[in-house]
Amino acid sequence: MLVRVDEASELPLYAQIANSVRGDIAAGRVVAGQVLPPAREVAAGLEINVHTVLRAYQLLRDEGLVDLKRRRGAVITDAAGAVAELRGDVSALLARAAQLGVSPALLAAVVAATPPPTPPTPLGRAGDTAVDAAGGAAHREAA
Repeated sequence: MLVRVDEASELPLYAQIANSVRGDIAAGRVVAGQVLPPAREVAAGLEINVHTVLRAYQLLRDEGLVDLKRRRGAVITDAAGAVAELRGDVSALLARAAQLGVSPALLAAVVAATPPPTPPTPLGRAGDTAVDAAGGAAHREAA
């Protein structure tokens, strides 16, 4: 795995490192169970402070992409597989947006403004419809 940074970029180095790992996950170059290079090696290779690399790894941990294990280092989680699976869906969405004349920037804004789907409510919870035993009329239950 090759970690890429651009010293001329305004983006902080830790964010660039995290973006590089995310890109490798999305492209399928890094898979679940794979161990990332030790922070000290990455820091030495990039000639930066080890805490900068650790901050990037912690950011990836907070996103659920990396599990930080003592003595094993940073391990890619199963979430990486899900991200890689989305790559085809994203490509199709980009192609459809291009057909409609929607720019990638506008598409990104639409995605960012779209609320995530609400998970289904388990049976017997608020909002379920039930039949009234006395009259057979439907009503909504409130928890």
